[in-house]
Amino acid sequence: MDFYKFLNSSEYDFLRTNPRLSARIILLGLGGSYAYGTNNENSDVDFRGVTLNLPSDLIGLTEFEQYEDGRTDTVIYSFNKIIKLLLNCNPNVIEILGLDDDQYFIRTTLGQELLNNRGLFLSKLAARSFGGYADAQLRRLQNAAARDYMPQKEREQHIYRSVQHALDDFKRKNERIAAGRAEIYIAPSDRPEFDTEIFLDVEYKHLPLRDYGNMLGTMNSVVRNYDRIGKRNNKKDDDHLNKHAMHLIRLFMMAIDILERGEIKTHRIKEHDLLQSIRRGDFKQGDKGFSAEFYKILSDYEKRLEEAMRISKLPDRPDMEAVARFVERVNRKVVMGDV
Repeated sequence: MDFYKFLNSSEYDFLRTNPRLSARIILLGLGGSYAYGTNNENSDVDFRGVTLNLPSDLIGLTEFEQYEDGRTDTVIYSFNKIIKLLLNCNPNVIEILGLDDDQYFIRTTLGQELLNNRGLFLSKLAARSFGGYADAQLRRLQNAAARDYMPQKEREQHIYRSVQHALDDFKRKNERIAAGRAEIYIAPSDRPEFDTEIFLDVEYKHLPLRDYGNMLGTMNSVVRNYDRIGKRNNKKDDDHLNKHAMHLIRLFMMAIDILERGEIKTHRIKEHDLLQSIRRGDFKQGDKGFSAEFYKILSDYEKRLEEAMRISKLPDRPDMEAVARFVERVNRKVVMGDV
């Protein structure tokens, strides 16, 4: 497909006429299915990019985070905004740093600098967040597709793992919670509608009530999401579920790359056939959800992710001083008009 033809059409004139974009864009590339190599005849063309902040954003009173054009599925992030998202290894954003060379259509000197510094944003904390996002979202999909046939005991195990990820993430962000003990586990239930149930043991002293409430709210929101999504929406046809299953397996693949090799690989060439097979519905069993083979694939990726997290040589957290030096160097050029 000729993507330059898209970009040169009148629909994309905003890229050339908007004063916050045009010559200030330092990176522009593919997003969505075309970026992953999982597109089909029905796929939309998405573009993602990075634009420099204005000097007034940095030393004045103006603010700018991103520009979105819904007609063309284009999102352009400000430089400062994308740095914050990259530090959290946001799955929907960090992929812009892992495109193939021919998938970039604007790449200035500063854009190349951002690509060269992609490693600054990778850490065990960020990769775990990335993998946890994939894991939680995939389990929600499983619950939506399989609620009518998956045994309650097995379904509770899926929910447990998602809640555990949420609890771990909350502990990392809250020192008071991490200082005490909060443990979840599965045990036989007294409720007639449950075989097993998730239980919580906690032990804290002098913990602010709001912190405790936020922790419980975080875990409860995961359970509520399962219950809500588990009530299958008839408007979600099989194609929609298959597409989500494909993309969520892809997230596992990307998380493993980050942990094992410190690489961001957006275009999934090696796994193309598997991902497209999932998208076509080859692993779907009508109204009974996904096949045992699909769950075997899922289980294998879960094990690989756990092992990758265990042996990863990434730092525990991003080097904030190095990131700060990079950001300051770029923004100093903006303020001095040297871009």
